[in-house]
Amino acid sequence: MKRLWSILFWSVISAAFIGPGTVTTAASAGAGYGFALLWALVFSTVACLALQEAAARLTVVSGRNLGQALRMQYRHGFSGVAVLVLVLGAIVLGCAAYEAGNILGGAAGAALGSSLSPRTLTLVIGAAAAFALWLGRTAVLARLLGLLVAVMGIAFLVTAWRLGPQAIGLIRGSFVPTLPAGAGLLVLGLVGTTVVPYNLFLGSGLARGQQLRDVRFGLTVAVVLGGLVSMGIVVVGSAVEGSFSFDSLARVLTERLGDDARHFFAIGLCAAGVSSAITAPLAAAITARSLFASEVSGNADGGERPNAWDERGWKFRSVWAGVLAVGVVFGLADVKPIPAIIVAQALNGILLPFVAVFLLLCVNDRRLMKGAGLNGAVANGILGSVVAVAVMLGVNNVAKALVATFGLEPPGEGRLLFWSVCLALAGVLPVWRRAWRLRQRPQV
Repeated sequence: MKRLWSILFWSVISAAFIGPGTVTTAASAGAGYGFALLWALVFSTVACLALQEAAARLTVVSGRNLGQALRMQYRHGFSGVAVLVLVLGAIVLGCAAYEAGNILGGAAGAALGSSLSPRTLTLVIGAAAAFALWLGRTAVLARLLGLLVAVMGIAFLVTAWRLGPQAIGLIRGSFVPTLPAGAGLLVLGLVGTTVVPYNLFLGSGLARGQQLRDVRFGLTVAVVLGGLVSMGIVVVGSAVEGSFSFDSLARVLTERLGDDARHFFAIGLCAAGVSSAITAPLAAAITARSLFASEVSGNADGGERPNAWDERGWKFRSVWAGVLAVGVVFGLADVKPIPAIIVAQALNGILLPFVAVFLLLCVNDRRLMKGAGLNGAVANGILGSVVAVAVMLGVNNVAKALVATFGLEPPGEGRLLFWSVCLALAGVLPVWRRAWRLRQRPQV
């Protein structure tokens, strides 16, 4: 029973990365390329697990979560201010911008099986998320999200199974990397929608006080199951011929499998939206707390109140309430916050490689990880690959944001990928040198 609760607890990570954006990206990959890009999700799942385990291990071994480690490393001068602005901008603004997509996606799923108006469904989802967050008990909330992920996973996997995909096609697509013409940026999109920066702060914040063995077990099962659900969404998307949309997919499923398949898809999409609508504000609040909460709370000089950043404290609640409010307002207006999303993509594109590099250095720092918590060779190889891909994602996201913001001519896919690879390779060597020096430091 303890291990089951651990899986449910860490399913909060799956709930965070399987949202309407993931459903759209994965289903579009299936609609456009069939099973050919499943290997990208296999890599994404391994990368997500490697980063999440490193972030959680940092907290368990050192006693400091990711935000606190960042604050300690960059505490003075311009670098300290820049890091705070970068992290808060990417996490809080990014969560607020994508919260609208989460709520709209959840409402779209509910609308497929309901006669209620989109605005009513938006208010219902917003109220449900607010109630769950107001409870102020992270463990209970994480397990609730775990149940939502279970519902979502069953819905998508049952739908995928009923489509009867060929096993040989699934195996070939999962383990034989291919890059069809025009699919390069979509591959990066599949990685980027699975490996997201705010999940690292969320997972690191939730790991405090837990045993490393339990963390690794729960994370591994939850993330792998999340990856399987994403792959199931690709299979479901492969049923669509032509341009992808939620309505077109629902129509195809109804024609091929009957009304119950449409209902399964509606439940899965709604659960994906609701779970992400809860985790995005929660991640923003946990990140803000890790960066601003005093390590020693409360003093006789009128300092920080002991409960100001607690889960039921007004500061913690004000952050998640603000993020949730932005999503509900944009959802009621039925307008996607395109400018904010563009800025958030650019900030996340910069933040992801920064956090990946920082994590790689932290888990190779003998003083911080106390020897026994240091990365092994395999973990370093995986994290090194993730850092390289994170740089490629960063270049891609920033380029797309600049093109959309200034109305520039989009660069060719081949050119963009070429420069992404060059910059990734150029950044690997100095990072490895620094990591090696940190491993040689004497333990104190």
